[in-house]
Amino acid sequence: MKTFSYTPQGVCSKLIEIEVDGDIVNKVAFTKGCSGNTQGVARLCEGMKVEDVIKRLSGIKCGAKETSCPDQLAKALKALREAS
Repeated sequence: MKTFSYTPQGVCSKLIEIEVDGDIVNKVAFTKGCSGNTQGVARLCEGMKVEDVIKRLSGIKCGAKETSCPDQLAKALKALREAS
């Protein structure tokens, strides 16, 4: 089991904490951000393969912003994968 903390950029959330077991996302927790949306994204990702989460969430934008909390989660998982 591996835990990873990521500081997102350009979004309302301030921290993303991820727990991964092998290539499976066990838990995701966002600090700050749109509570209902970040909780929903976190729960939907639990039990998914890291690569599948990255594919589904990469490139999602929030309004006029170039990124979003889901996109930042994908970036966090990429960073976690590269650090391994």
